[in-house]
Amino acid sequence: MRKEVLKKMTAKPGEKHSVSEFSTDFTAGLTKPDGEKLLDENIEKLAKLQDKLYAHDKYSILIIFQAMDAAGKDGTIKHVMSGINPQGCQVFSFKQPSSEELDHDYMWRIYKSLPERGRIGIFNRSHYEDVLVAKVHPAIVLNGKLPDVTKVEDVDDKFWKKRYRQINDMEKHLTENGTIILKFFLNVSHDEQEKRFLARLDDESKNWKFSASDLKERAYWDDYMQAYSDMLTHTSTDEAPWYVIPADNKWFMRYAVGQIICDRMEKLNLHYPELTEVAKMDLENARKVLTASREDKTGTDAKEKKEKKSKDKKPGKGKKK
Repeated sequence: MRKEVLKKMTAKPGEKHSVSEFSTDFTAGLTKPDGEKLLDENIEKLAKLQDKLYAHDKYSILIIFQAMDAAGKDGTIKHVMSGINPQGCQVFSFKQPSSEELDHDYMWRIYKSLPERGRIGIFNRSHYEDVLVAKVHPAIVLNGKLPDVTKVEDVDDKFWKKRYRQINDMEKHLTENGTIILKFFLNVSHDEQEKRFLARLDDESKNWKFSASDLKERAYWDDYMQAYSDMLTHTSTDEAPWYVIPADNKWFMRYAVGQIICDRMEKLNLHYPELTEVAKMDLENARKVLTASREDKTGTDAKEKKEKKSKDKKPGKGKKK
């Protein structure tokens, strides 16, 4: 992806950001056929990169998706990851915490779901819910039973700054230990979300996707945009920057996500393990054994065929006079 295009979609670390500064319908001058063709190419490329990632066994890839409802998280995961080996990928969706999860710190369920080396992990929502939904509805924080937070008034600016710092520390620790973190905020407009909600109501096959809670949260749109702006400002880091992907055009969103993933993985110089001299000798010996076995079988088959042909020629049989 061209640098100037990527720049338009990157929340630069260390700067104050607002969601409004990022376009929701930017397409980088591409047409839909162009984007779909490039996505197909990236799907094929990603399959090869994943195979090397697994064999290389030095890095893991953590892909995080955050977005408003109907922005296209599920569809993007489905299309971009459609060509990879399921054995090398895992997807986790983080919804309302369970009672067990609430008895631990808010990162506990995240650590349990991190990808091991050689694998790609995808978070459909993530630990960022704890600075997004929880920031819009601060009473949620009280469910965590934190010792120094006993009332909503305790969930103040100081609290959020500490939580942003905790997230940054965690992500820095992961990157320093071989986890590559790619964070995507799928930026859908207010009008486009409305169209997609209506489409879910009009299409019986999509009715199940709509929830009354979606409409309820839409009423807090401005609050969410502020929470996302704060998230971009405080947690877009050099180790794990936020990519703000225009989501009004699904085809471009899927292309952009796939391209960024491929570009980042290509920079890792992934390769298949190099064999030691001893291992190479073992392979050569195996080749000799297998080749000899094949030659023996070929010789045996030829001998058996010759003997069979000889038996078929019964004595005394010839041309009739």
